[in-house]
Amino acid sequence: MLKRLMAALGIFLVLGAAAVAGGYFYWQNRLQAPLALEEPELYQVPAGAGFNQVVVQLEEQGVIDDAWAFQLLARVHPERVPRLRVGEYQLTPGMSGLEMIALLGSNNVVTYPLTLPEGRTFSQLRTLLNNAPKLEHRTADMSDEEIMALLDREGTFPEGWFFPDTYRYHLGMSDVDILRQALARMEHILDEVWASRAEDLTIDSPYEALIMASLIERETGAPEERREIAGVFKRRMEQGMRLQTDPTVIYGMGERYEGRITRADLREATPYNTYVINGMPPTPIAMPGRASLEAAVNPLPGETLYFVSRGDGTHHFSRTLREHNNAVNRYIRNR
Repeated sequence: MLKRLMAALGIFLVLGAAAVAGGYFYWQNRLQAPLALEEPELYQVPAGAGFNQVVVQLEEQGVIDDAWAFQLLARVHPERVPRLRVGEYQLTPGMSGLEMIALLGSNNVVTYPLTLPEGRTFSQLRTLLNNAPKLEHRTADMSDEEIMALLDREGTFPEGWFFPDTYRYHLGMSDVDILRQALARMEHILDEVWASRAEDLTIDSPYEALIMASLIERETGAPEERREIAGVFKRRMEQGMRLQTDPTVIYGMGERYEGRITRADLREATPYNTYVINGMPPTPIAMPGRASLEAAVNPLPGETLYFVSRGDGTHHFSRTLREHNNAVNRYIRNR
């Protein structure tokens, strides 16, 4: 009798062990099963969502079949369950459930590009930020002064202080994050460029270099011309001539500018009109790139004092007023 009982117990234990092993194998199989996706899909981890909430949501969306398997994993092996990070993630066909939860706890969030082009004004920069999708728009209703105070630059005029480049952001970031990055980059690059300046400059500070660079940026998009334009401006200042650069007139006109400058506009006394004021305007007029910053502190030596647009994005440079007037007749009045 005892032998039969022991045999039955042995069989029971074997069957139990087999059942446990089978159950464990099935559980692991569910964790390793590929996602139920036929094409890549974005998934957003909501702010404040717990692990169980996320796997149930994924099951409801048809991404996984067995939320229970992941809930059990969180109970049995909590160390294998990462802390989920808020953001968007790219789920792909063939990815296993375990690979998916590892992704949801990683830094591999979906990012979006935002390009701040060279030569844009701060007002145009704000429009770009306000139109950027998936970006939290914290500054949309703020004044320029309030934005600079938020960036710990209270009392600083914002124009020119944000470096033009392509920045990447992800869900959960705000326009303030982009502005902080662009401001820090401009300050760093301006310091770096100023340290490599020529010795005989007519500008005396990094901020004046920023102003000069913005004029260069707005005058030409041709890389080979930037240092020559800087040289023209330098020689004009040395000889007491006015800079007479049209972009400063346009900036001083503000929203009144509609694509054309008149003789009356050239004579209008604004703080920025370099046909009227001596020297440079009081602030930058746009966001200069690194090439314009470098040109501002290393002007090209020479004798030219004038330049006029050829109409193809480049300029004709002249040493004398007579030569310049001939060039104006050729490239402007005959056009």
